[in-house]
Amino acid sequence: MSAKRPNFLVIVADDLGFSDTSPYGGEIDTPHLQRLADEGLRMTGFHTAASCSPTRAMLLSGTDAHIAGLGAMAERIKKFPEIFKDKPGYEGYLNHRVAALPELLQDSGYFTFMSGKWHLGLTKELGPHARGFTKVLSSLPGAGNHYNHEPQLYGVTEKPRAIFHGDGIWMEDDRFINGGTDLPKDFYSSNTYTDYFMKFLRERTLEQKEQPFFGYLAFTAPHWPLQAPREVVDKYRGRYDDGPAALRDQRLKSLIEKGIVPPDVEAAPLHTLDTKPWEELSDEERQKSSRHMEVFAAMVDLIDYNVGRVLDLLKETDELDSTFVVFMSDNGAEGQLLEAVPILAGYQLQDMIEKFCNNSLENIGNHDSFVWYGPQWAGAATAPSRGAKTYTTEGGIHCPCIIRYPPLVKAADAGTITDTFTTVMDILPTMLELAGVEHRTPFRGRDVEPVRGKSWTPLLRDPTNESLVIYDPEAAADAVGWEQLGVAAVRLGDWKALFLPPPKGPGRWELYDLATDLGEIHDLSESHLGKLRELLHHYETYYHETGMFDSYTMFQEALKRSKATDGGGTGSGKRDEKAEVDTGRAKH
Repeated sequence: MSAKRPNFLVIVADDLGFSDTSPYGGEIDTPHLQRLADEGLRMTGFHTAASCSPTRAMLLSGTDAHIAGLGAMAERIKKFPEIFKDKPGYEGYLNHRVAALPELLQDSGYFTFMSGKWHLGLTKELGPHARGFTKVLSSLPGAGNHYNHEPQLYGVTEKPRAIFHGDGIWMEDDRFINGGTDLPKDFYSSNTYTDYFMKFLRERTLEQKEQPFFGYLAFTAPHWPLQAPREVVDKYRGRYDDGPAALRDQRLKSLIEKGIVPPDVEAAPLHTLDTKPWEELSDEERQKSSRHMEVFAAMVDLIDYNVGRVLDLLKETDELDSTFVVFMSDNGAEGQLLEAVPILAGYQLQDMIEKFCNNSLENIGNHDSFVWYGPQWAGAATAPSRGAKTYTTEGGIHCPCIIRYPPLVKAADAGTITDTFTTVMDILPTMLELAGVEHRTPFRGRDVEPVRGKSWTPLLRDPTNESLVIYDPEAAADAVGWEQLGVAAVRLGDWKALFLPPPKGPGRWELYDLATDLGEIHDLSESHLGKLRELLHHYETYYHETGMFDSYTMFQEALKRSKATDGGGTGSGKRDEKAEVDTGRAKH
């Protein structure tokens, strides 16, 4: 009888910053993640998309989000559906042009299960059970109250321009359930997701226990609204009273001490988005801001606690060392100012907060509060990088990733830190190789796109080999691109071209050498015009291969018309024609 194939456990945190956990220089109490890192491999060159659902599409398809259906986030597509109508790759859900990882493993004899955030389709036919997960407890949308307290979603009689209402949010296996009556009364997202996840493991049938498993634990923490039990928040009381700049300095020092960034690293300026400096805030404003960060820390603490629960269960069942474990974040820290962002059921966010929430200092973090921590705290978490979530700077796409798998990562290599460039698309081909599963077309009666990611098995076997690469810096085919509504980048080796439309950036192509400039501070586009030209040719290839179109211009025009109709206005920065170089296209 052949040996049992490896189990797989993929754990995804939502908007976790690069340095929020102790393996990556953070002060938040995360001993179980530290244990994973000490017993496995810590990646410091791992890259995702700049926002959550595109990353999840890449994770579960092994290819680019523009191919897998999330060329733009569903929330954007639903705002102006006429822009994206009949555009392949912009369906707003994990489409059927790709074979999903759980489908592939399910068809090859794996017991597949997930608990947590889906964000890849809002109907039964597009839900996790339909895409290969046998057992499911899932919240379908991209965010939600961590205590399942959603008064703004219920009693809606008129359908506003929104993603969904109070029904159609939760699925258990292949059926929708009622969030108000079918979920535990003591619901807290990280705890409840883990409870169900462990239940699925414990309640396997004898036949399922004979199967290898693929478990996907997708937390919604620490995504806003920032909420956590008071006793955990109190652990961090006063920890952040010196403000985000001080935290950034502390994290940078720790990153250097751990060998994660070089001692001479030049950090990007603190991400501020024109917010007031800490020194100019009133005492009350500082107290509230510090409390926001205390709650955020508690949310990360609880992720770690629940990761520990799962690891302990796998050790109890003697399955830990035969399980390939991945822990990752889906993008950089969330640094947006959300005051004008529409929220569920048609409410503007501030209107919803005024009607349903209590954001007093004493109540921040409770079930009926709704806060976020803003760009400066996010900037502390992304140091030394520039920007945060939604930016294609390193602050938006450079994320923590820890691998534990003793059969490949030898005991002598445990605890290794590798800065090898990797992407979230690589996880699928790595797991398929370890499982002995072929990615083939047709699949389930349909033609599917090939993967673009690359297997990590050479790196896992020899993580200390500094000459080993996953993406060849000399091979044009190994260039990697990013884009979401005009926010774009392309990278080959250590060279990276970056495009940030206003107001995120100057609206022209920039060029950086990440070997010497992790903070993306020194723009070399004028002094290295030939290198910029080369990278933009790679971007042109990426543009065509992934089926992109100029969604940015069309979206901005539609947004301007919408705001004009609503009595508001908008401005859009003019693109610098020099940025086209000689490619004949600046699609942004």
